[in-house]
Amino acid sequence: MKIAVLRHLAIAAGVAALLGTTAMAEDPVRGGTLITTLPQTPRHLNPAVQSGIVTGAPGAQLFAAPLRYDQDWTPQPYLAESWAWSDDGLSMTLNLVQGATFHDGEPITSEDVAFSVETIKANHPFKTMFGVVEAVETPDDHTAILKLSQPHPALLLAMSSQLMPIIPKHIYGDGQDPKSHPRNGKDVVGSGPFKFVEFTADQQVILERNDDFFIEGRPYLDRIVYRIIKDASARAIGMENGELHMTTFENTVRNIKRMSENDDLVATDEGYAAIGPINWLAFNTGSDGPLADKRVRQAIAYAIDKNFILNAIMLGLSQESKTGIHPGSPLYYPDVNGYDLDIEKANALLDEAGYEKDANGIRFSLTIDHGNPTTKPQAEFTKASLAKVGIDVSVNSFVDFPTWANKISNHDFDMTWDTVFNWGDPVIGVHRTYDSQNIKEGVIWSNTQQYANERIDELMAAAGQEIDPDKRAALYKEFQEILADDLPVYWTNTLPYHTIYNKKVGNPPLGIWSSSSPYDLVFLKE
Repeated sequence: MKIAVLRHLAIAAGVAALLGTTAMAEDPVRGGTLITTLPQTPRHLNPAVQSGIVTGAPGAQLFAAPLRYDQDWTPQPYLAESWAWSDDGLSMTLNLVQGATFHDGEPITSEDVAFSVETIKANHPFKTMFGVVEAVETPDDHTAILKLSQPHPALLLAMSSQLMPIIPKHIYGDGQDPKSHPRNGKDVVGSGPFKFVEFTADQQVILERNDDFFIEGRPYLDRIVYRIIKDASARAIGMENGELHMTTFENTVRNIKRMSENDDLVATDEGYAAIGPINWLAFNTGSDGPLADKRVRQAIAYAIDKNFILNAIMLGLSQESKTGIHPGSPLYYPDVNGYDLDIEKANALLDEAGYEKDANGIRFSLTIDHGNPTTKPQAEFTKASLAKVGIDVSVNSFVDFPTWANKISNHDFDMTWDTVFNWGDPVIGVHRTYDSQNIKEGVIWSNTQQYANERIDELMAAAGQEIDPDKRAALYKEFQEILADDLPVYWTNTLPYHTIYNKKVGNPPLGIWSSSSPYDLVFLKE
């Protein structure tokens, strides 16, 4: 068997790398309460059956996972002190750290790992994470062997805190529906560095130190208080007046700019590479109108000044993104057409496609929706931009998320601005957008563009089981090149997520999973 990165105690030698910080040059201080934020109320606190950042943040503190990741996308030991692939890539053996217990004192065993995989596979919306896991064998209490129907290169990323919490079988195996289990939001029992204290909807989540955490001496903090503050300006004020120590997933650019000028605060976009948020303009390629022609989609991209979006709308706080894979991913391939502003080329493509201007200078009309209020400026800018090449655009006012999601998921749109996450590996968060088998009415963030390309399907199928990193990168290179030409989506930029923290905070969560990383290394300097 091929043994991967091994011993659990090796974490001690590389703790600074684990969270991508330099603060470990200082001696951690034990004690104190970290006051941080959630931008909305979580449905509950169990990431095994619920995706999303507001569940993932407290969930990563309550539940330990087999692995954790450093800032260089390298897996590190966590509940699994070692792991190994079989030579044929069809099984993964996890060797669990011994002596680890849940918060109620019950030991963590391989049966809990098997139960967690089964629960996630049956209930989590990201079906591709464990879809190829056929069984989990448990030869002893500390060994779990995942048996696969095919090699699964995304498996290691799927074993991190945001995606694979180990939940207790003795609690969740009682026959109740895991999605609505009463222990998801009350008296939560996990095995993470912090224990449940309180969850009050629209107010706060309170956690306290797990003194029996399986990594000796951690966590450093006594408590974490997540204040649920939905208003971005209120979060900014709380940071500036010292009421809050840290806030994550901030994307209101004017607030970020303002807070970055405060001498007591640090604003950084580090930590969001695995979340992988991208802003894009999606086209309904399955319509009978102009958008079925890739020349029209290319012309629209050439007519929109991406630099205006990056510098005027995003205030320079966002990176250019040329493909559906986030620029922070090792699999991102930037050497594709980025569709720099070229009005002459846009007009030529529209002429070539057979859409000539009428007496009023109009070629045809389209509608544009936007997935949330933050993308309204892009929608209005698109309307003004396309008017210059004879495309009349009407912007549909944003009503609420359910209304927008119903329209888009049922293919009742021409164009829409949206923000979509990669969730670590393309198998988990990228394939869903371009897979021709994933054109499903009523399912948002599936292939709502109705895009179908046989070669793209083949490349995704091959890359989804290619273990060799170089061969896999080559497959995704071709994947991105084809998509950049077909342009079912015009990708423009990363969402400017930032972590803002007071300089009193040591080891803020700046690894690839941001606040969905365990906070056992975080401390307050005073």
